[in-house]
Amino acid sequence: MNDGIVSALVALVGTMIGTFGGIVTSGKLTNYRIEQLEKKVDAHNGFALKIPILEERLKAMQNKINEIEERSIIHENFKMDNSKNHYDNFGDC
Repeated sequence: MNDGIVSALVALVGTMIGTFGGIVTSGKLTNYRIEQLEKKVDAHNGFALKIPILEERLKAMQNKINEIEERSIIHENFKMDNSKNHYDNFGDC
């Protein structure tokens, strides 16, 4: 065989090996990155499922706070009305 042909065949085999190796390495890296992104998406989905529950709990707490504030206002008004009539001091009865 001619030296030029041998040299071309060796170059072809080397190129094929290098190309195949690059494709395999690139595929592994792509798969790894996809797995990492899937983990992040799973974590995000966990939060997305919890947010409506947290919103409902927050609404319930806000309702309780509003109820306590209303009771406090009623209590303060009652104390003010009774202090005008001097009924706030039970020790004088």
